[in-house]
Order: sequence, then structure tokens, then C-alpha cells
Amino acid sequence: MKRGFGAAVGIFLALTGSPAQAQDPSTGSGQAWPARPVKFIVPSSPGGGTDLYARQLAQALSESLKQQFIVDNRPGASGNIGAEAAAKSAPDGYTFLVSANPAIAVNPSLYKNLAYDAERDFVPVARGVVAPLVICVHPSVQARTLAELVTLGKREPGKLSFGSAGTGSPTFLGIRMLEEVSGAKFLHVPFKGMGPVMPALLGGQVNFAFPDAAIAIPHIKAGKLIPLAIIERTDQLPKVPTLAEAGFPGLEIYSSFSVVAPAGTPAAIVQRMSAEIARAMKSPGLAEKLQNETLIPVFDTPELFAAHLKKERTAWDAVIRRNAIVPD
Repeated sequence: MKRGFGAAVGIFLALTGSPAQAQDPSTGSGQAWPARPVKFIVPSSPGGGTDLYARQLAQALSESLKQQFIVDNRPGASGNIGAEAAAKSAPDGYTFLVSANPAIAVNPSLYKNLAYDAERDFVPVARGVVAPLVICVHPSVQARTLAELVTLGKREPGKLSFGSAGTGSPTFLGIRMLEEVSGAKFLHVPFKGMGPVMPALLGGQVNFAFPDAAIAIPHIKAGKLIPLAIIERTDQLPKVPTLAEAGFPGLEIYSSFSVVAPAGTPAAIVQRMSAEIARAMKSPGLAEKLQNETLIPVFDTPELFAAHLKKERTAWDAVIRRNAIVPD
């Protein structure tokens, strides 16, 4: 990770100005960053949890920094398409990747020939938010508890289908781990992000899914989906048991929506962006939205985020190897 911080530029900026006074390297005039619109590349489709967080963050930063922040969705290949685009962008502080776990923590272990190096080509900026996942079934499924769903998956292996954001996503890996510990078998139907999964689930084209609570809660409250278990109890779904309470302790599966920058982005801009993201998430407007959507802010520094990423990659690598998971 240290190679990605742009050592020479970072040292110079550290000596000449604080992160709060980050200068724009693209203007050559000492003008403060950001001097023009900033792009957030989101490697998933509109409507999913990552997109939701990116758009809310973009709005908050646009207001606080008096500059436009634009969301650019690049879905496909479990986040690889968008991540590649971000990795190849100019490291000038005007392009950032806002991504869920797969592109930066899971795919390096899942894909053999990625067009980018998740560790070398990005510098961590902010861990962002953690999103608890909730297992939901279409009302037509004859299961009202997780134990009943597992029983169906054992009685008729592969009959029940579940939608996910792709093989490398926690929305897939969580169900794969449930299969591992329970002996149940389900049919995997991958999509380009959780955005398109939800209409398929609501329409009964797939039987169940493990989406971010943020995008599932409105449909649960409307009675269109039945929640069976959630990673972490929330005020929004107080009667839904946790996975541990449902009989499956040890399945700690979270989706996180984080911000990274192309390697070589000036360290002062990285630090400034990290601080501005933390400030935005603490602002009353965004903080309330995140709470209502069960998105849990994480106020790590870039250095702490880098250390966390290293541990997360190791953990996901073990899951992938243990289960011999390969891309669809």
C-alpha cells in the first residue's frame, strides 16, 4: 500500500502545506483543491447500496466544498470494470473509486488475470460505511425462518435460487458460507450489482437474496419481502433475529462501501479528502440518512484503512480457497 501514496509528491506537500490546504497539482497555480468537478466511479449499477452511499456522499461534499461531485456508474465483472477505469485514471485528485468489498478486497483472490492490482494501483482514502446484510425471501417461498430456508435447501438441493451482485460479492460469499456450515445447496444467479437483483427478487424471478439492509428495508416494511436474519440487529428491523440468534453464529458477513484513489494521488489531497468525508458523515443531514438506512460510518484514517484492507484481503482469500470458489 505504501508504494501507492506517491512518496515524493507526498513528502513535498507535507512540508509545504497541511491537508486542509491541499494544493491542486493540475492547475500549476497553487489553487486550492478542488478547483473543478470531482468524479466518483462506482463499479456497480444504480440503485444498489454502493450507489446510494456514493450519491449521498457526493451531495454532501458538493455542498461542503462548493464544488460538483459526479457519480459515474461502471457496472460489470463483479466491480472489475469500474475498478480498472479508476486505476487507469489520472492521479490528480479528481477521480476516486467508491466501491464495495469485491473490487478492492475480494477479487484479487478470485480472478487470476485482473487488469489492475488492487494493492499497487490504489491508495486507501476512507473506509466509509459498513452495511449489515439481511437475508430476505420472496413471500412465495415457504420459509419464515432461516432454519426453514436451510431445510428447504437440504431437502431439494439447488431448487431455490438466490440473486447476488456477483461471485466476488459478500452477497454471494455470505450464502456460500451458509451452505458450507449448513449443508444446504442453492442455485446462484449473478447480476451486475444489487440494483438489478432487487426487481428480480420482488418479482419472484429469484427466491431470495442477501442484500444490504439499506436497500431491503423499504421493501420489507412494505411487506414485499420477508426478512429471515440480519448480520447485526438494527432499530429499523428490531424483530429480525441476527444470524447467531437464528442458529448460525460465526457468519460475520458485512458489505462495506469505501473510497480509494488512483496510486500517485498527492498525499495532501488523500488526507484532505479523508477528513472531508469524515466531516460530511458527521454532519446532521448525512448522519441521519446513514442511520435511517442502517449504514454504519467508520472514521478510519487512510493508514488505518490500509491496515484493515490487508486483513480483509487475507480473510476473504481464506474463504475463497477453502470453498474452491471460482468466477461464474
